[in-house]
Amino acid sequence: MNFDFSDDQKLLKDQANKFLQDKCDLTVVRRILDGDELYEANVWKGIVEMGWTGTTIPEEYGGIGLGHLELCMIAEELGRSLAPVPFSSSVYLATEALLIAGSEDQKQKYLPALAAGEMIGTLALNEGTQAATPRTIQASFSGGKISGTKLPVPDGDIANFALVAVKTGSGSDEGSISLAVVDLTGEGVSRAPVNTLDPTRNLSNITFNNAPAELVGTEGSGWSTIRQVLDRAAVLTAFEQVGGADAALQTAKEYALGRYAFGRPIASFQAIKHKLADMYIKNELARSNSYYGAWALST
Repeated sequence: MNFDFSDDQKLLKDQANKFLQDKCDLTVVRRILDGDELYEANVWKGIVEMGWTGTTIPEEYGGIGLGHLELCMIAEELGRSLAPVPFSSSVYLATEALLIAGSEDQKQKYLPALAAGEMIGTLALNEGTQAATPRTIQASFSGGKISGTKLPVPDGDIANFALVAVKTGSGSDEGSISLAVVDLTGEGVSRAPVNTLDPTRNLSNITFNNAPAELVGTEGSGWSTIRQVLDRAAVLTAFEQVGGADAALQTAKEYALGRYAFGRPIASFQAIKHKLADMYIKNELARSNSYYGAWALST
């Protein structure tokens, strides 16, 4: 049994690594952290041009029709570079929700624009700091309009549209929740940024006041869709974390090799060797578990 990547997959990962090393080093990330930019527009433009925003979107909708394994490989490199772009909200959340539950008309409207980078999407789920459950969702949908507040929304002040979790039933069970798509640039929508410890991951507060909306999927099926989207996003986010952990290990190794004490590199001391070895083992274990998740998404 062959567990190796194909030549095309190896090429994709290598291209992603080289592009992000060249266009998104730590000076770029630091500029976003210290400045007022919401995301790195040039890096985002390059990502769109390379087709990553359409990785899992079928070719008939303007994407490149690859699988989740390829998307996981891209996610790892994005995490390695700490890329300050709205990739996770638009690709892991909005795109996946539309692929799972969108009608043909909705797919035709949104997926080509997402693949081409003409639109950025997001998922508006939480209504406060507590974990989202069918019981905590109070945003309402009636007569084709949404009212309520969502907080925090990833990249909510960047996105053009959002998939919004809304209550359409009278109870508090999963069947009372639906998913609706809302134009965030339209009437009845107000947005406010949320200050966070990490400005590279944008969050906002969105208030809907009779904002026009359209159901995605059948009424009452929203929670099932949300669960599938979050499961997929968990795997993809895990790959970003693996990439970031790898970068941290590499930085620590380089420092240990270049930092001298008592006339020799501190990397030669057994205690430092053990720390680096432990980090490596934990990273590889995390990578193995993440690839199991990627396999599960691909089957």
